[in-house]
Amino acid sequence: MNEIKKPRKSLAFYYTIGLIVIFLINFLAIPYMEQRRVKQVDYGTFMSMTENREIGQVEIQDNQILFTDKAGDQIYKTGKMDDPNLVERLHASGAEFASEIVEEPSLLMSILMSWVLPMVIFILIGQMLTKKLMNKAGGGNSMMFNMGKSNAKVYVKSSEGIRFADVAGEDEAKENLTEIVDYLHTPGKYKEIGASMPKGILLVGPPGTGKTMLAKAVAGEANVPFFSMSGSEFVEMFVGMGASKVRDLFKQAKEKAPCIVFIDEIDAIGKKRDGQIGGNDEREQTLNQLLTEMDGFEGNNGVIILAATNRPESLDPALTRPGRFDRRVPVELPDLKGREEILKVHAKKIKIADNVDFNKIARMASGASGAELANIVNEAALRAVRDGRKFATQADMEESIEVVIAGYQKKNAILTTQEKLIVAYHEIGHALVAAKQTNSAPVQKITIIPRTSGALGYTMQVEEGNHYLMSKEEIENKIATYTGGRAAEEVIFGSVTTGASNDIEQATKLARAMITRYGMSKDFDMVALETVNNQYLGGDASLVCSAETQTEIDRQVVELVKKQHQKAVQILLENRDKLDELSQFLYDRETITGEEFMNILNN
Repeated sequence: MNEIKKPRKSLAFYYTIGLIVIFLINFLAIPYMEQRRVKQVDYGTFMSMTENREIGQVEIQDNQILFTDKAGDQIYKTGKMDDPNLVERLHASGAEFASEIVEEPSLLMSILMSWVLPMVIFILIGQMLTKKLMNKAGGGNSMMFNMGKSNAKVYVKSSEGIRFADVAGEDEAKENLTEIVDYLHTPGKYKEIGASMPKGILLVGPPGTGKTMLAKAVAGEANVPFFSMSGSEFVEMFVGMGASKVRDLFKQAKEKAPCIVFIDEIDAIGKKRDGQIGGNDEREQTLNQLLTEMDGFEGNNGVIILAATNRPESLDPALTRPGRFDRRVPVELPDLKGREEILKVHAKKIKIADNVDFNKIARMASGASGAELANIVNEAALRAVRDGRKFATQADMEESIEVVIAGYQKKNAILTTQEKLIVAYHEIGHALVAAKQTNSAPVQKITIIPRTSGALGYTMQVEEGNHYLMSKEEIENKIATYTGGRAAEEVIFGSVTTGASNDIEQATKLARAMITRYGMSKDFDMVALETVNNQYLGGDASLVCSAETQTEIDRQVVELVKKQHQKAVQILLENRDKLDELSQFLYDRETITGEEFMNILNN
């Protein structure tokens, strides 16, 4: 979309200021300066000029004598002396006696020269300095002169605008928003039946899923003005400025209706009002003004509000009620089909081989958002350039997934022989436990090449398809897989290392969730013992139970993880020969595929 910049001040304004300055200089300042051209001379020079008949006009004052030459071009001044015959000599020389050689300026001109002209000069200098400061600060919108203005970016349709075809993997969200586009195009058929469009639509979902892109796609499809502003831009230091920005934004929107107003990260101003003394009055006033504009006495005909947030639980109930934000559109992480479509959309922007299997790449990138998938495609193109190729290949795409997940390969990380062997057994321990259990995802790749994320190696498991539910057995198998690396170290070396720190964290997290959130404990049955906040931002969990219950939860978590750890040890002991053979193969090759792993395991 193309941004419409706010027009600057008219050139007539600057021309008017310039003409005023020129008028003051030419008709007031210059004549005044000319009248003040007076040259100081001594009395002897005055007498000599009198004797030589060179004096044109003369004015004798109480303490000085003013006179001019014959041409009248130069005014002279000298001190008055005790000279009784001065008047007779001047008369004899042909000098004319004048009453006022240097005219005193009028009161009006004195005021103009003493007050008006300096003020005009100072104002012009101030405007020039302010303009420079604005440019250095990134534009006039950041200066205090524009406080209270909305600073909203306005976009209109362009040949390169974003459309629904450019947004893949969010079919349900696009279906909801297509209705808005249809209403803006043909409102008559909705009014005929008595239906009205939602005043506000709230897009919620994790970061990187394309909420802002969907809003721009709506504007591109509807071909109407699109006002875009972030919630944090409403927050000002002075109380009342944020509310003024809201008023100005809706004023502009009503003038350009029908249009779309998009407020990104609306939780910055839409948080719940807690009523505590000493809170941020500025934020509450801004929220109150937004509530009034969305559901006040005036109808916002033709103005549709789109807002995006990844913290919907923190929004004020008055903001999310029907009549303000009538519709909530979830923009979730894409499924397998959605990831494949997103990869294809972004792959059109680069040169890529014809034999790339996007379905395989989509399965390997399980849980990735749209932004991460775009980054994966871009990393593949960058890798192709580094290797001197003209297009990206399947290997580039697979490696770029590993770069996004675990970072780049550490070229300078040299492990000792013993450390390399431990890491090989550790990773094969994970893969072997996963392969020997039912309901575990197949192994895709195993590597012991260190990565910049800190991982000395990793085992990649890939689900065959979409997986929306997990049974108790599947979660237990997953915990056992996490403990497989440590179990291999214990079986082979009889000691443990720090390499299992992340495995321990993930296994403990899963075990605790089974007991506190999923109701998979016989003792607690279907009782929720934990709540999750900010589900789209990592999901911070907090226990809601007594201290005694927390102690029992800890005991059960330890018991569950210990049981799965023992199961992993038993699996590795039963397959000791395959553990040694696979670990030695990985030690020699450093990276093996899931197919190579399964061939050795089955033979």
